Amino acid sequence: MNTTTLATYSVVLTYSAMAVYVIAFISFALDMAKRAGDVGLETTRGGSSSDRDDATATTVATVQGGTVVLERVQQRRDDVGGGRGQRGSKFERVGMAMTILALVVHIGAIVLRGIAADRVPWGNMFEFSLTGTGLIIAVFLLVQFWQDLKFLGVFITGLVIILLGIATVNYYVPVRPLVPALESYWLVIHVFVAIAGTGFFALGAGLAVSQLVQTYRQGRPVSRGLRFMETLPDADRLEVLSYRVILVGFVLWTFTLIAGAIWAERAWGRYWGWDTKEVWTFIIWVLYAGYIHARATRGWRGARSSWLALIGFAAVMFNFSVVNVFFKGLHSYSGL
Repeated sequence: MNTTTLATYSVVLTYSAMAVYVIAFISFALDMAKRAGDVGLETTRGGSSSDRDDATATTVATVQGGTVVLERVQQRRDDVGGGRGQRGSKFERVGMAMTILALVVHIGAIVLRGIAADRVPWGNMFEFSLTGTGLIIAVFLLVQFWQDLKFLGVFITGLVIILLGIATVNYYVPVRPLVPALESYWLVIHVFVAIAGTGFFALGAGLAVSQLVQTYRQGRPVSRGLRFMETLPDADRLEVLSYRVILVGFVLWTFTLIAGAIWAERAWGRYWGWDTKEVWTFIIWVLYAGYIHARATRGWRGARSSWLALIGFAAVMFNFSVVNVFFKGLHSYSGL
């Protein structure tokens, strides 16, 4: 096959992956609706969740040797919990299966683009978006082995659908050779680590949004639209998870900053030149460093911590969508 044919097949696979991601997104959304419905049904049968917990404690204290009662109580909690201690709903399982399938197709698109270009497929904005969104999904799936974060499926798949849509409509360019500044092994190291760090930042942002919603919900009458939040970890736990995920992303971003300086010295003869892209990479690093410092030493927990995490991710998205395209400088090739 020639270069044009391979690039065309890559685009076809990209659109196919987007279609499967849409199915995954809908499935995750239906899972959220089911969670809300289950909680609403449980509330109708037995009052508020706090009342049910009190009733459970009384029953266990009254019945001596009540092993059967204890097992029934745990099963009820698991049913309402939507996957904590049991398999998730069928919608969640379909969402995960479709996400995995979409990633396989997505990887096919990335590989074909790389073969067509005869290099790593992140030499311009379209390729960077194609590979970056794939890594965001990969990070989301791999993190499940450490912590059950399937409830972020709506956020992650929705974000990837939007980014891929923007990339295919606005950033697509035919396969072309690299500009001289990119012809280096640092392209593989620097950009790949930056993309991986962005994946962890995206996951942390999703957890931060969940924490803010959970904080808003707790202590207020439960609205029908937020009932599904009762099946998620509490606000403190979500904030801790967000911090841990972002910490991994920060380590990767620190390496990105250092590797970028080394590459700049090799390409342009200086480690730092206050180029727009360099400045924004440093601004992102400072924002997340401030987030980690404020949380670790200043006691910034809860909503303040989550808002700072979201400001950091907003800077990442600004760097990706605005700086790469509209700001001129030595890194202008990244907007091609």
